[in-house]
Amino acid sequence: MTDNPRETPARTVTGMVDHVLALAATWTAWDGRPHEIDDRVYTPHKAIRRVADHLVDHLAEMEARLAGVDPRPDHWHASAITTEADLAPFSQEDLDEARSRLGRLAGIWSARLGALTEAELDDSPGEGWSFRELALHLGGSTYYADAVGDLS
Repeated sequence: MTDNPRETPARTVTGMVDHVLALAATWTAWDGRPHEIDDRVYTPHKAIRRVADHLVDHLAEMEARLAGVDPRPDHWHASAITTEADLAPFSQEDLDEARSRLGRLAGIWSARLGALTEAELDDSPGEGWSFRELALHLGGSTYYADAVGDLS
């Protein structure tokens, strides 16, 4: 759980996205060299892809559990691979797309988490982390953006 008593699960997710997008705003200056961190390679596109995939993956899990069905397992390669698309230059248009994509996903998460009671956040249906724990886990997705860093 967060050390900030005013931090809500929704704010954890939206704050993570705000952090990622603040760093992404500097990535149009990327020189094309991937950043090697923890035996993985990161680029601006890969960081955005990983954050978006992480948000989608756990949103699908949460919605399935709320509907009373087993979540569909993901089959992504996650950060283990770096695709040709991950190596492309990061343009202002890419930043605009990232803002739209991640902003919309953060809004969905905020609405969903905000609609849950404290009991539902902590005693979530189905197998796995509570929804509060899922939100805290997603907060760690700043890792992908931090791997690229501030390129200003």
